[in-house]
Amino acid sequence: MFGYQLRLYLLKFLLSFSVLYYGTRAIIAFSSSQGMFYLYAIDKYFNYIKLLRWLLLHCALWLLQLFGYKAYLHDAFTIRLQGGRGVHVVYECIGYGVMIFWIAFVFANKGNFIKKIKWIAGGLLLIWTINVVRISLMLVAVNNNWPTLLNLDNHAWFNIAAYTAILLLIFLFDKFNTGNLVTASPVKKDEQH
Repeated sequence: MFGYQLRLYLLKFLLSFSVLYYGTRAIIAFSSSQGMFYLYAIDKYFNYIKLLRWLLLHCALWLLQLFGYKAYLHDAFTIRLQGGRGVHVVYECIGYGVMIFWIAFVFANKGNFIKKIKWIAGGLLLIWTINVVRISLMLVAVNNNWPTLLNLDNHAWFNIAAYTAILLLIFLFDKFNTGNLVTASPVKKDEQH
């Protein structure tokens, strides 16, 4: 029986990951106005990547301004500090692959619909927060000429942070779903003072 459950899990995970990932890649291809496959309707009504980029840039802008930095949006792809350099947010910066991995993991597991939606939303919020902080720190770093840590670029550090967060979330998801979470035991009525 375990072999069947594992195969079913892997099928659900791989199928959902593939549909979401390659569907996203198709949306990117069909919504790129310079591309040979451009479709206006896809760009106008289904281009959620454009929305994710807009949200990422505006959240990073808000965070930087919260900490007193004079940042602004140069265009739909670039955030800058006044009188300084900028960060250009391309498709690879959005983190859709990491987010899709998390969605596919939760979807493939057992659990009711509401619980899965809560876990997906929580994981996406954590990944999103890591990415907003990364973009903000990168802008501060390039303007202050900070060296890269261990000669790893910002994409590598984002992946390390995001997948570490996902491993923690997977651990917690498993503990909450299997009931193996260590909690304080309830006090019996006759033990109360």
